Order: sequence, then structure tokens, then C-alpha cells
Amino acid sequence: MIESIVSKSLSITQVLDQILNAGFASGGSFAIWRKPKSNTLELIFDGQETPRKVNLQLEQLPSGFIVHPFEDQEDKQAFFIEATHYWNWKLDQQIQKEDLPEWTKVATDISHQEYLKSVQRINVLSNSYPKNKDGESQEHFIELVEKSIQSIQDGYLEKVVPARTKSFEIPENFDLAIAIKNLLQSSPNSFVNFFHIPKIGTWLGASPEVLIETKGDEFFTMSLAGTQAAKGENPLKTAAWTQKEIEEQALVCRYIVDCFKRIRLREYEEHGPKTVMAGSLLHLRSDFRVNMKATNFPQLGSIMLELLHPTSAVCGMPRKEAHDFLKKFEGFDRSFYAGFIGPVNIQDETSIFVNLRTASFQDGKVTLYAGAGVTEESDPQKEWEETEMKCEIIGKFIQKSQA
Repeated sequence: MIESIVSKSLSITQVLDQILNAGFASGGSFAIWRKPKSNTLELIFDGQETPRKVNLQLEQLPSGFIVHPFEDQEDKQAFFIEATHYWNWKLDQQIQKEDLPEWTKVATDISHQEYLKSVQRINVLSNSYPKNKDGESQEHFIELVEKSIQSIQDGYLEKVVPARTKSFEIPENFDLAIAIKNLLQSSPNSFVNFFHIPKIGTWLGASPEVLIETKGDEFFTMSLAGTQAAKGENPLKTAAWTQKEIEEQALVCRYIVDCFKRIRLREYEEHGPKTVMAGSLLHLRSDFRVNMKATNFPQLGSIMLELLHPTSAVCGMPRKEAHDFLKKFEGFDRSFYAGFIGPVNIQDETSIFVNLRTASFQDGKVTLYAGAGVTEESDPQKEWEETEMKCEIIGKFIQKSQA
């Protein structure tokens, strides 16, 4: 067990407490994460108080953590937490306080819980959007799904992914360290992450979806779509998928293959679809792999990042028409939800994930985000229920993680 550490050793909660307190007190940006199926907690600090922005040529970037909103940016840049300080820790490894890096030992009279409640965000991302005008309303979301189905029936769209929000006050005794620890334990197949960029965003999540990953000469991406609750003793074997969910996932696969065709890449491996578990939910997933050296595509990560974002799994198809539809009718600013986040060029690996199963903290409130893939076969009420399940993934840890 993650917490079974001998008496003088720090527990995972105590380590996270120290990191979070130091991170907020520093006045700079920081990020904490654990990759899927990994036992390594990683963190970086960037002491610069002014947020950094970088171009999206991944191969040329220093080590750090990239954060990009859903909306394309006019300057073609992303926010970036540079790894001026980096540390990793095996979660089953015993550690004493003196073993923590010096830059995490900042003395502060204010706890991370107090810092978190004082966090504010300046809306610098997409001022053309209303500020959560209709994101909370069930009636608005169901009407949005009905409009989506009509647009598909009219031939304007093939698929669209409307989203919604759910907000509540930060619980009085909420402890972020406990929430992260609980997410680490409950979501072994997800990218558990927390990042803070002053005046830009403070987010917690457990994303199941890789956008692009590069390791050595290997490139990886996935098609992840279709959602149902995991039930029974062996949900992976007993899951049954409807034609709507199968077609939804196939559309994402076709979109990835179309991106390969656009750059005349013909040599790739495709495996799936298969049923996978992320937290308490099941999804359909197909994996795509490319040998960048054999295909002579050393910058495939950057090329595919530009082509894939936002994917049809979080936006729709055709991409431009789906994006325009959402901007016109969705009714709130997605901010970093359904954007992309992740470590870049750390230990010769880049792992960028779609920012899903996520929550933002600002002005004393928590905002949860969730979307649902709509096709011609969709049922508006069931799509609402799917977003409720997705909000619950993070929401339950925030509401129950108390000191």
C-alpha cells in the first residue's frame, strides 16, 4: 500500500503537503504528476513569477510541463512550466524529511489549503467566450445535445462533443494532498496531475487519454471514445458496447488515420479497439505506434500535435465545423478543459495528455468539466448522465478529501 511506510518515514500525504506548501509559497509555477501504470511521482518548480509561453516545436523545448487551452491561440503558443527544479520519487520508497530536495523545504506560515482558496484566475485565454454563462444548466445541455443531433441529421456534422460544467464551493476542510493521494490510489491507469500557474490556472485531474507520446524513436497516440460505468467483478470481460459507442470510437480512429495520410505516413501499427478501465469508467481504445527513425519523421510529435488537437474525441468531426458549432452554442469558456498538458523532454520522454477528468480552482470555487460524444443515435438524457459520471470521477475526491 502507498501509505505503508515505517514510523520515521514520511507518508505520501506528508510529502505532498510539503511540496504543495513550498510550491504555492514560491510565487512561481509548479506541476506534480504520475504517468499511467507508473509508480513514480514527478514534480517540477519554475521560480519565475511571470508565466512563460513557448512555441509548439516540442523537440526544441527545454525540460518542462506544457499547458495549452482547448481553444487555438493566435500566437500559436502554450504556457510552459520550465523544470528549473525537478525531482522524482518511487511511491513505495521510504523517505525522510531530510531526503526531500532543499527547494521543497520553504518555511511558510500559510498552508496549501489557504493558498488554494485564495487562487484567482485572470481571463486571458479566450475573451470572446461568456464566463460559464450556461455551463451549469441541465436544460441548456440537453437542448445543446438536441441541436447537435439535428446538425448531424442535416449533414452539417458527423459527430460533436458538447461539454458542461459543475461548480461548488471548495469544502471547508478540503485537503489537496489527500485528494491527490486518493487519485493516485484509485486511478492507476490515468495521468494523475496537478499544476499551478499564477493568475492563469490551478487544476487537478486524472486523464485517461494520451494525445501524443514520444520515447526514443517511438511515437504513440490513441483513439479513446465510448463511455460506460464499470460494473461487476470483471467489468473488462462483461462490458457490452452499443453501435452508437462503437461508431463514435471508429470515427476517432478514422480521424487519426486521416492525419497520417495528410503527411503521407503509411507505416504505422494499429491495435484495437479494446475495452479499458479508467477510474470507475470503461472506454473503447485503439493504439497507434510509429517508428520515427524508420519512417524518417523525427519531428512527428510536433507535427501530430498540431494535426490532432483538438481531437474528434473532444471536439467533433469535421473539426472546424464542430468547433464553430461549439463556440456558437456551448455557452461557456472551456479554458484548459480538453486542451493538452504534460511533461516535455523529461528523461528523454514527452508525454502529452488531453486534459480530461479535471477540475479548476478559482475564487474559492471548484469547477468540474465533462463532455459527451454525440452522434445521430444519441439520447440527450443519457448524454447528461454520462457527464454526471465523468464529473463524479474528480468531484467525489474533492468533496470527500478532508483533513
